[in-house]
Amino acid sequence: MIRSLHMKIVMIMVLIILSLMTVVGAFLINSVVAFYLNDFYSQISTVVSDQDLYRDLTQETAAERSGEVSGVEMLEQVLGAYAGELGVNGSNRNYYILDETGAYLAGTDDEYGPRLEYTENLLAVIRDRSVVGDESNVAADYMDVAIPIDRGDGQYIIYIRDNRDTVDELNDQLFILIMQALVFGLVISVLLSLVLSKTMVTPIQRLTDGAERVAGGDFSDKLEVTSRDEIGVLTNTFNDMAQQLKDTIQQVENERNKLDTLFLHMTDGVVAFSSEGLVIHANPAASDMLGTSIDNTTRYHDLFSDIAALDSVLSAPDYLEGERVQGERYLELLLAPFDRESQAGALVVIHDVTVQRRNEEMRREFVANVSHELRTPLTNIRSYAETLSENAGQMPPNTEKKFLGVILNESDRMTHIVQDLLTLSRFDSGHSELKLGRFSFTGAVNDLYNAVYMEAQKHGHAIELKLEPELPEIVADRERILQVMMNVVSNAIKYTPNGGHIVISAGKQADRVWMEVSDNGIGIPEADRARIFERFYRVDKARSRESGGTGLGLSIAKEIVDRHQGVLTTVAKEEPGLTVRMELKVEGPGHE
Repeated sequence: MIRSLHMKIVMIMVLIILSLMTVVGAFLINSVVAFYLNDFYSQISTVVSDQDLYRDLTQETAAERSGEVSGVEMLEQVLGAYAGELGVNGSNRNYYILDETGAYLAGTDDEYGPRLEYTENLLAVIRDRSVVGDESNVAADYMDVAIPIDRGDGQYIIYIRDNRDTVDELNDQLFILIMQALVFGLVISVLLSLVLSKTMVTPIQRLTDGAERVAGGDFSDKLEVTSRDEIGVLTNTFNDMAQQLKDTIQQVENERNKLDTLFLHMTDGVVAFSSEGLVIHANPAASDMLGTSIDNTTRYHDLFSDIAALDSVLSAPDYLEGERVQGERYLELLLAPFDRESQAGALVVIHDVTVQRRNEEMRREFVANVSHELRTPLTNIRSYAETLSENAGQMPPNTEKKFLGVILNESDRMTHIVQDLLTLSRFDSGHSELKLGRFSFTGAVNDLYNAVYMEAQKHGHAIELKLEPELPEIVADRERILQVMMNVVSNAIKYTPNGGHIVISAGKQADRVWMEVSDNGIGIPEADRARIFERFYRVDKARSRESGGTGLGLSIAKEIVDRHQGVLTTVAKEEPGLTVRMELKVEGPGHE
């Protein structure tokens, strides 16, 4: 209860009133006492200093000398005459006539006179009659004055004493007034402090409620500014802060959504582990690459202990690398701590480098094939040229002509290889652009048939043409498409034993035209069909070289058809031989 701001303000106000009234009461009471003390001693001093009174107190009369009256009686008469001026009333203030030793002789209080105590002022006069005992004592419960009097042959002490009942009564009344004022002031202060605290605390409570809503993620309500004071400024600042926090959280949320989306759909696998080795995050790509499901119960030891220990990863200054073969995949792993200072956990990034490895292998094989393909004709050219050089003028003319023919053939073979390589290079670099135009597909197939007919007749092949009626005109690069057709048919002629049967057929299906070249030759084994479009790939390398092939014809054909967004593939068939099918869009590449 005391911890609430309401009660704190009330208690502060109560303490202020209590402190104030205590100080004021103490000051007033002390002031009253001081006033009465000063008034008492000032009154006595004024009266005693009166020459008439002093003369009457000290001058011996004739009656005293004749013995008719005593000195004490005369002193009583004089003090009685000045009792009003001295303030003597016989109750609170009295006078006493004492001898030089302080013994009571007469006075206005015969009951207390014989029991009169020796005060500091009285003792001062008894010890030294040349002084007047008029020292005040605030702490004492009385006020007194002792005056030495010499009258004739007698020595007396006039002792005036006030018991301060008037002061005490006044102080009691004053204390009651102070207590009444204190109670009244406390009531007023409590009421005022409640009103004041409510005025101050209500905006703070609204701020507290608003802060709790903001802490709970609710930014919908904006606090109302009801004043222009510091609390109003604070409320405005809080509203601005809440808006800025909302915007910041929204931005962070957007960034997190982006990262989550990226993390979820990225092709690389990512797995994050805590320092205890438990999975924190894992994307689907990681599960797919590793061939296992990953959840919160999966541990680092279960997945990557063969690559590196978790402690080694957490203490690594940079990152660790590793490799793994997962089925037919080659995986490259990067392991690094994601907070080196606190070693909060480890992050494993998994790259699928299968394509790169295969491309690297293909590159090496390609270079080896190019080197081999060029070395063979170069070796033949060098051998025949050296033979001609060493036997110049000694060989029969027919033999020299035959050797020169071999050199020219090998040179042509090298030229074809280089041209094919340049063609593929232009395709790879994107510098070979298609020259699109509309032409008759039927006419192109007929031109192909006429161009290869004589070559087929040389090998004793029966070549047959089957065309569907009314084939449409297509949009394509006519020269490139004819090059594809020629490569396919030429392969059928080369790799079909003499006396074979070749069928060229063409037709239309939906928005595409197609052409198939089917032969009854040696065919291609099922295991090799997927690779016949690779560069320099041959099923029977010796037979291919004997036929003059470079192993690049079908690769070039595949590149041309792909750039036309078409399809070039083999078709399964039961009888011996091979069927190659080409499909092209009627409206050309880029047309949906």
